[in-house]
Amino acid sequence: MKIHEMSPQEGAKKSAKRLGRGTGSGLGKTSGKGHKGQWARSGGGVRIGFEGGQMPLARRLPKRGFDNNWKKVYSVVNVSALNVFNDGDVVDAEALLNAGILSKIEPYGLKVLGNGNLEKALTVKAKAITGAAKEKIEKIGGKVEVL
Repeated sequence: MKIHEMSPQEGAKKSAKRLGRGTGSGLGKTSGKGHKGQWARSGGGVRIGFEGGQMPLARRLPKRGFDNNWKKVYSVVNVSALNVFNDGDVVDAEALLNAGILSKIEPYGLKVLGNGNLEKALTVKAKAITGAAKEKIEKIGGKVEVL
C-alpha cells in the first residue's frame, strides 16, 4: 500500500453543509439562520457569558478564596507506608516512586509524616520530616537525613 492509494475509513469524513443553494436543499434563502436579528448578521452573535447587557453571573457572585503562588508543595508519605521496605534500606523519593507509593515527585521533594507505626529500621532521606515521624524512625533504630 502506498500513501496515494490510502483513503479515510467510510463515514470518517462528513461533507460540509452547502448553504444558500436553493430551497430544494433545505438550506436555501436564509441558510439556516432564520429571519433577521443579531444571529443572522455577518459576524453576529455574542461572546461567551454575555447576558444581553444584564450584569453577568460571574460578576454578580462574590469573589471567594485565595491561591498562594508561593506555597511549598511536597510529596507526602506517612511512616506506615514505609513498612514495604526491608530492614536497612535507604528510602528516598525515588525509592518510593519505584515502589508505587508515590505517583510523582512534587517540586519541593518528599515530606514524611508521623501517622501509623513503623516496624523496620530504615534510613529515610527527605526534604522535610515532622517531629513525630522522626521520633518513630529513630526509636526503632533507623536514621533520618534531612536534605
